[in-house]
Amino acid sequence: MEKIEEILQIIKRGVEEVLPEDGLVKKLKENRVLRIKAGFDPTAPDLHLGHTVLIHKLRQFQELGHEILFLIGDFTGMIGDPTGKNVTRKALSKEDVIENAKSYEEQIFKILDRDVTKVVFNSEWMSKMNAADLVQLASKQTVARMLERDDFSKRYGSGQSIAIHEFLYPLIQGYDSVALKADVELGGTDQKFNLLVGRQLQEVFNQEPQVVITMPILEGLDGVQKMSKSLNNYIGVSDAPDEMFGKIMSISDELMWRYFELLSFRSLSEINQWRLDVNDGLNPRDIKFKLGEEIVARYHGEKAGSEVVKEFINRFSKGAVPKDIDEKVIVSENVSIGIAQLLKLSGLTQSTSDSYRMIKQGAVKINGEKVSDSKLQLSVNSENIYQVGKRKFAKIKIKK
Repeated sequence: MEKIEEILQIIKRGVEEVLPEDGLVKKLKENRVLRIKAGFDPTAPDLHLGHTVLIHKLRQFQELGHEILFLIGDFTGMIGDPTGKNVTRKALSKEDVIENAKSYEEQIFKILDRDVTKVVFNSEWMSKMNAADLVQLASKQTVARMLERDDFSKRYGSGQSIAIHEFLYPLIQGYDSVALKADVELGGTDQKFNLLVGRQLQEVFNQEPQVVITMPILEGLDGVQKMSKSLNNYIGVSDAPDEMFGKIMSISDELMWRYFELLSFRSLSEINQWRLDVNDGLNPRDIKFKLGEEIVARYHGEKAGSEVVKEFINRFSKGAVPKDIDEKVIVSENVSIGIAQLLKLSGLTQSTSDSYRMIKQGAVKINGEKVSDSKLQLSVNSENIYQVGKRKFAKIKIKK
């Protein structure tokens, strides 16, 4: 039992819910290789660090000796996941899905062990279903049950349309668990309904229901909203080393600990000790170096990880930043502030249009890293060194 408790502690790190936990304990006590499933719809060609929260948990299961089923939803991707959407989501073309799926396969093996990871596509079984089979599957679920889902309920209550095919999405995701005989399925907290449909369908098909593990949604660089390319608050797995490191250095000190918990492979005891060190006066920037180096090394190699830290430190130790740099505090009414507005308020530019112009010219840097996104949002409680041109510098702390 002591060993089971140790394994549970590893599995539950950073986890939101285990449903049911006694079900997971029961499966672990069987002392067999469990089939661990996580599905990803290839909706874009590149993954960002928000996607990797689930993949890190898969790696932990993999290191515990279990079989990983990395499901690429090439079939469901052509339906469009309605989760969290207040309008019908546009479906992807088959060509887009295939191209994005290839990119996913390349990127996930920077975290998972290629030799012991099974990549599966749900078109393998769904494309064999005929219309009668799909109708039969649809009979396993009720409209009332579907409307229990929060996003469907809100849209129905406000009179917004819900297409019939959207009801099929959670059914097919659930059936994937039947087809794969999954013991455990991982997903984000926003996928809880779909994951539980998998448990229900497995029971209907006389299988032992899977255990559902939900993972929290990772906040983006603004520290508030979900990491997303559309919100320009993401760190891409394929970002260049210096860009990746620069983005990590720009996050707030508070958000750094959240990233350590969900993205780092460091032990919790080591991370907790660093927290104590920071509380005792250690500069949190020094700890953020460790986070940035670890993540860059994971996606670009150990050498790139160490070199990007050295380059960052060298930039600031060779007199690139004046010793008597101005320190300013900018107050924001919101949880974040746009880079153009921040530069204007700090006096580094004369206006927001001047800010946009300087960014376009490549003359704006944060912690020595060039800013190319004029819509970049900076979170409150963050503190960074901003540079405009060759002579204008300021250390700016954003407060609410």
